[in-house]
Amino acid sequence: MNDEWSLLELFHLGGVFMWPLLAFSVATIALAIERTAYLLYHNMNVSTMKKEVLSRISAGDREGAADWLRAQPRRNTAATIFLAILANARHGENRMEKAAEAEAQERIRRCENGFNYLTALASLSPLTGFLGTVSGMIGAFKSIASATEVNAQLVAGGIYEALITTVFGLCIAIVALVAYNILVQRVDRFAGDIVQASSEIIPALLDAEQIGETTEDESAARFAEAAGAAD
Repeated sequence: MNDEWSLLELFHLGGVFMWPLLAFSVATIALAIERTAYLLYHNMNVSTMKKEVLSRISAGDREGAADWLRAQPRRNTAATIFLAILANARHGENRMEKAAEAEAQERIRRCENGFNYLTALASLSPLTGFLGTVSGMIGAFKSIASATEVNAQLVAGGIYEALITTVFGLCIAIVALVAYNILVQRVDRFAGDIVQASSEIIPALLDAEQIGETTEDESAARFAEAAGAAD
């Protein structure tokens, strides 16, 4: 046997179970690339947008903040979440928190779309590799049983050829797990930033509402005093 084998030769040596492993490897790479491209395309920077919204709220321009968020491109993931908070500002803290939570869950769900396939591939690939190895071992021992003379080379050759599927399966699982953990970490960081930003924007809106109500009450009181004086 050759001391060095090409991938094509290894593929043929692995037997029929190399075909599902090939499909798993293509699916793993495709999913990792697609999800990475999706997260890179969608702007998940929360800090800059949060500062702009808080600045406009502090200036008393809540409608301006809402208009600015509406003007943001759809790829700015945090914009729709903050907009949901502003749209429910008149309904109280509980309503704003529920609106932010619902919109954030939808956005995170879109970001995590396909993650479950990566975890499934990380589990199925080594199992398929082990299955191929067991199948190869059965064939190797069958050859040993039917051979008139058994030597160490015959035994070792059949076993390490059978282990090829295990190696391929484990390699696919490693790639899938690494990609999954990197992507999940990015989404989790975005979720944490959204929670922190919401905890700052909601109190700012509540303060702005209270200031607005106080100003209206004071204006009404002054109007009543002026009307009383005129009488």
